[in-house]
Amino acid sequence: MNEQPITYEVAVYNKDVRDAMKEGERHPFLKDEWADIHYVEILAYSPSAARQKVEVRYPPFRGYVIEDIQEA
Repeated sequence: MNEQPITYEVAVYNKDVRDAMKEGERHPFLKDEWADIHYVEILAYSPSAARQKVEVRYPPFRGYVIEDIQEA
């Protein structure tokens, strides 16, 4: 483990929004922009720790998908 946390850039989108838009519909709660990738910066000690932190804010059971995690 690193001594200092690293800033990670995490790419996340919402699959439910994408699926709704493909059907010509809208998600009942989220904006259409969630069909596109959003980049979130997270301080963490490892990529897996960054994933865990992002999944708290953007949980997979609500349709969020982590596309990529890179050091910023």
